[in-house]
Amino acid sequence: MTVHFSSEQRLDDDVVEREFTLGEIPGILWTPAALSPGSAPAPLILIGHPPLGLGRMYPRLAGRARHYVAEYGFAAATIELPGCGVRPRWAAAEQARADLRRAMAMESGGAVGGEIIDALILPLVDRAVPEWQVVLDELLSMPGIGGPVGYEGGVISIGVRLAVVEPRIVAAGLFAGSLVPAAVFEEARRVTIPLHVLLQWDDEGNDRQAALDLFDAFGSREKTLHANLGGHTGVPQFELDTGARFFARHLTGEPH
Repeated sequence: MTVHFSSEQRLDDDVVEREFTLGEIPGILWTPAALSPGSAPAPLILIGHPPLGLGRMYPRLAGRARHYVAEYGFAAATIELPGCGVRPRWAAAEQARADLRRAMAMESGGAVGGEIIDALILPLVDRAVPEWQVVLDELLSMPGIGGPVGYEGGVISIGVRLAVVEPRIVAAGLFAGSLVPAAVFEEARRVTIPLHVLLQWDDEGNDRQAALDLFDAFGSREKTLHANLGGHTGVPQFELDTGARFFARHLTGEPH
């Protein structure tokens, strides 16, 4: 498989945005406008997102990507998750989402059973992580993109698995706030790369204690937790640059 670019536009902050497909996987790549075969290779940040569809998430994803590219000279990319957005629906995932909605309604915001969490999250992780790796293979073969690689955001269980199995990812910024299967807590103990974790203290859909327990489980010797007051979508704007400086330290070695 090779990347097929279907569109390209130069944005007003000297960022080039290109939509692509790799087989059945749609995605978007953002690079500096000056990127060329003769320039120094740009570090790459893979930007994850929740399973709400790439179109719905585009404004937030593009805002983060353009900041990394325009202000720090990184390249950034995202892909559509399996069974989401424009991709074919996946019957088991649709059933798992329906079961989750029913369970949350019955529990009135209380704990959701482990079987439902496993059915919703683990198959998504099993499918999404190999796709990210295939996309990473192709992106790193392009002129001007040379790594190292960071991963941020999205379903935290996907980030945990990638941090364990993908040696090209050297740092990760993770967003607490998605349901986490018990098996992922065990995987977290095998994570050793530097971590920057965001937690919204009043996240209406998040089990705060589970998020704190997951942070405690990570095996990384360098891990930082930033907790802010507010709900799921209330992450302070300054955290964008805090995360960018974290990646700059670990992807470029510069003491931002």
